[in-house]
Amino acid sequence: MTIDLTALGWDAEWAAYAARYGEHRPGRVARVDRGVCTVLAAAGPVRASLGGAVLAAAARDLSALPCAGDWVLLARWPDGRTTVEVVLPRRAALIRRTAGKDASGQVLAANLDAAAVVEPVHPEPDVGRIERLLALAHESGARPLVVLTKADLAADPVALARQLAAVAPGVPVLPVSAERGVGLDPLRAEVAPGRTLGLLGPSGAGKSSLVNALAGAVMMPTQGIRRVDGKGRHTTTWRALVPIPGGGAVIDTPGVRAVGLLDGVAGLDRAFADIVGLAEGCRYADCGHDGEPACAVGEALLTGELSARRWESWRRLQREVAQEGGRREARLAAQRRGGWRSARRRAARPPSPGGF
Repeated sequence: MTIDLTALGWDAEWAAYAARYGEHRPGRVARVDRGVCTVLAAAGPVRASLGGAVLAAAARDLSALPCAGDWVLLARWPDGRTTVEVVLPRRAALIRRTAGKDASGQVLAANLDAAAVVEPVHPEPDVGRIERLLALAHESGARPLVVLTKADLAADPVALARQLAAVAPGVPVLPVSAERGVGLDPLRAEVAPGRTLGLLGPSGAGKSSLVNALAGAVMMPTQGIRRVDGKGRHTTTWRALVPIPGGGAVIDTPGVRAVGLLDGVAGLDRAFADIVGLAEGCRYADCGHDGEPACAVGEALLTGELSARRWESWRRLQREVAQEGGRREARLAAQRRGGWRSARRRAARPPSPGGF
């Protein structure tokens, strides 16, 4: 089995990076299971463990570990082993904060051209979740989309999409039904040859059904809607890159119960571009939007141009990002202190006999 890497996005820029590392074979990570990668290489899929340089980089920063969507360079050893020796620089990455207190990041998917926030219309969309995931998508460097799944269950999916466009300024909002094949054409353009679409959303949102509909075959397992509450069942438990026949790829991520934001101020500003635009109209550049005179945000809240719910969502996420930024700085400072202490201990160590 051979694989056309250009259909998966390999291009001259990636090849130029790879040329710096000699004769290693390139490939794209489809899946990672406990440190073992399934990599799509030109000669076919291979299973590869992590090489020493990759493990050393991950010891300093866990986000250096390969993930679905990464382009990597492989080495084949005389004993038959294949290892990932290099993770090539990422053009885009979906990164969420891990559950720990050290403000580190977990890469959900890499090298996306578009990042779709997938939200089911039934029983009803969670607007706050859409806002949070959009901030993550904006910060990734990929082009964000909002995909409203199970649109066949909505009375008027087009009107619902127009309504939700207010919380996704400048972002396409696409109602789709994978079961009926409705509304998929705009998404097919996102998985054209050489392009990669990432799907981000809660369990049961219909991400796996979307993958299957775009691929034209059952590539990911799916389950039906629960009768009790109308919600979809959790299906995917790993991140997987799925090649699409004819070129392009989709990365399906596990359902996320909670997504913590890192210090992604730029992504948050783009997700709330309407509030940022209002704030620029305030009389004072340092306006706190808390009763100051000529506050454009306060006026918008009074007139109803800006909803109190969206304003509170913005403030909550701003506090979270500021807090995580502080934690990250504290972690980096501790690492620097640890490095200085190690350097001082090495400098104070007496030389060994013979001067070595």
